[in-house]
Amino acid sequence: MNLVDQLLQDTHKSFSGWDFSFIEDTGRIQYELLPWSYGSKARKYLLEANSLLDMGTGGGEFLSKLLPLPHYTAATEGYLPNVPIAKETLKPLGVEVFQIEKDDELPFAAQTFDLILNKHESYSVSEVKRIVRPGGIFLTQQVGGTDCTALNELLGAPVNTTYQNWKLQTAAEELEDQLVLLEQKEAFPSMRFYDVGAVVFYLKAIPWQIPHFTIEAYRDCLVELHHFIEKKGFLDVKQHRFLLAAARK
Repeated sequence: MNLVDQLLQDTHKSFSGWDFSFIEDTGRIQYELLPWSYGSKARKYLLEANSLLDMGTGGGEFLSKLLPLPHYTAATEGYLPNVPIAKETLKPLGVEVFQIEKDDELPFAAQTFDLILNKHESYSVSEVKRIVRPGGIFLTQQVGGTDCTALNELLGAPVNTTYQNWKLQTAAEELEDQLVLLEQKEAFPSMRFYDVGAVVFYLKAIPWQIPHFTIEAYRDCLVELHHFIEKKGFLDVKQHRFLLAAARK
C-alpha cells in the first residue's frame, strides 16, 4: 500500500462529539491564533452569571472546562449523534442537555439566563432576546460564510453560497436591532494541513463543507492534493471567524 492510500485509509477513525484530537494532538493540523480568545471572553462574562445556557454544546467538551458552573446551567445540541455524548459528559456536572430541532423554539421560559454562550452554532435573535434576562449577555463566535472555501476549489467541489453573506456586518446588524452590542471582531486566520489524510478527516467531521463528500468521489483530486502537500510541505487555507457580544436592555 502506497503512502496516499495509507493516509486515506487512516481517516476511517471515528469522529464523535467535537473532538479533533486525532489530527490536532499529533500536529497534523495547526491553526493560526485568533486576535481574541472565546474562552477568556466566556470566563469574563461567566463571573457575573447565576444562570448559563451553552447553545450547540457539541459533546460538552468546552462547557465542561468552565468549572465552576452557575447553579443553573443548561445546554442545547441539535446534532443527534452528539446528544448522548454531551449528556454523558455534562450530567455529572448537574447540566441538563436538551436536544433541539428549531432555533426559534427553545424549551426555556422567558428571561431564564444571565449568560448565553454560542460557539459556532446557529441562533434566532428574537429567541435569544426572549430567554435572556434584562442586563444578560449573549456571546457568540461564528464561522463566517467564506470559511475554508479553498478546500472546495482545490477539490473541484461547488462552494455552498447559502451562507456566503454570513459575516460580522450582517450578524451585527441583526443583533443590534434587538440587543445592545458590546463587542465585535472579525478575522481570517490560516489553517494548515500537513497531510492529505488530515484534510479528509476534517471534511468528514465537517460534512457541510463539501456535502456528500467521499474519498471515492474525490480520489483523483485528493491524490493531486497529496502530491502538492508532499512537495510544499503543507497546505494553508483561510478560515473565517467573527465574535459578537450583546446585552439585553
